Amino acid sequence: MPQSMTQNPLGIKPVKKLLISFAWPAITANIINALYSIIDQIFIGQGVGYLGNAATNVAFPITTICLAVGLMIGIGAAANFNLELGRGNPDKAKSVVGTSVMSLFIIGIILTILVHIFLEPLMYAFGSTDEILSYAKTFAGISSLGIPFLLISISTNPIVRSDNSPKYSMIAIVFGAILNTILNPIFIFGFKWGIAGSAWATVISQFLSAMILIFYFPRFKSVKFEKKDFIPQISLLKISISLGMTSFVFQGSNMIIQIVTNNLLNIYGKESVYGNDIPIAVAGIVAKINIIFIAIVIGLVQGAQPIFGFNYGAKKYDRVRETMNYMMKYAIIISVVFFAIFEIFPKQIVAAFGNGNELYFEFAVKYMRFFLLFTFINGIQISSSTFFAAIGKPKIGVTIALTKQIIILLPMLFILSHTFGIEGIIYATPITDICAFSVSVFFLIREFRLMPKNNIVEV
Repeated sequence: MPQSMTQNPLGIKPVKKLLISFAWPAITANIINALYSIIDQIFIGQGVGYLGNAATNVAFPITTICLAVGLMIGIGAAANFNLELGRGNPDKAKSVVGTSVMSLFIIGIILTILVHIFLEPLMYAFGSTDEILSYAKTFAGISSLGIPFLLISISTNPIVRSDNSPKYSMIAIVFGAILNTILNPIFIFGFKWGIAGSAWATVISQFLSAMILIFYFPRFKSVKFEKKDFIPQISLLKISISLGMTSFVFQGSNMIIQIVTNNLLNIYGKESVYGNDIPIAVAGIVAKINIIFIAIVIGLVQGAQPIFGFNYGAKKYDRVRETMNYMMKYAIIISVVFFAIFEIFPKQIVAAFGNGNELYFEFAVKYMRFFLLFTFINGIQISSSTFFAAIGKPKIGVTIALTKQIIILLPMLFILSHTFGIEGIIYATPITDICAFSVSVFFLIREFRLMPKNNIVEV
């Protein structure tokens, strides 16, 4: 039987225990999900070389597009699902979920077709050099076949977690990543498929992860689905998109930054002692390394999201505040730990992704240390933008995400690269991180000052 709104553990269990119970499976699932691309990068680096790593970096914006769309609708639907449950509308809540799943499958098919039609122009637009192109086309062409399943997996994961089943959502992602880890060396080294083998391993793993999540739907705890719930409703899709827009802007702006950075590294790399292939390969590796940190912080926030959404919808504001306090403490601890790791062991971390010459490691160490210089404050910025989406205020979350990536970082990349060459590209990110941190803190302080200090009980 579906749980009643008064019995929902999100509104009655101790906040700290709830956050930990929801966050650790979400963090684990996100790390494992991030390992998809990192495992690809490591095996490709060992089996193909740094040109293979550069190729996956060039192709990565396609994955980022999928993350943007999948997280936008998935996180938005999960937030709306919990808000409607908190308001006592279970029928509307299940229609929200059904609409999101069917819509994303259709979108996935469309994206796959578009990638295959425009494959070569896309690779050049994403910053490919002539030497990298054949590798990039092979990897992107094959991996794009898994887009529909990737979208289902990305979007359904937070929805399943919001149904008080964080462990199940974690298992689906863990299974896919373990399978990907097993298949990669078999296909690359055993079958001698090279970079194509890594792409096929990823597609197969994404398909099976998606199927595991789909099989959960008959087991939902809060609602029971009917066939009519999976008929897409545009009005509900619009609400999910609006609530998940922060995630879309965050990932979409990441894609823009990736493309711009690759092209600038291509242009200014030619003028440096490093050439253009080394900087593009290194930028991809460092971005993938940073994904682990981001995955942990986002997992923490995703663990808090159902608690935020339900209690904000139920007007239990003291629980919203308590959840935020715990979330921020944990985010700061995570950020400081990763800052220390990134700054102390840059060469050792990069070496795991394959060998290179002295110039390769010289640029890699410099790029990594500067790119991740202010990791210790980035957790707050990431947490704050997603918090506003969880409480039904996506515009503020979008503003925070846009401020960092588009309003500050994008012009910084152009201005500093024009002034300092390839060194300017390296300096742009730490300067942006300081500015984005200040904006996030401002909006958080304002929100909690405006929020009612006491719970509101409706009679």
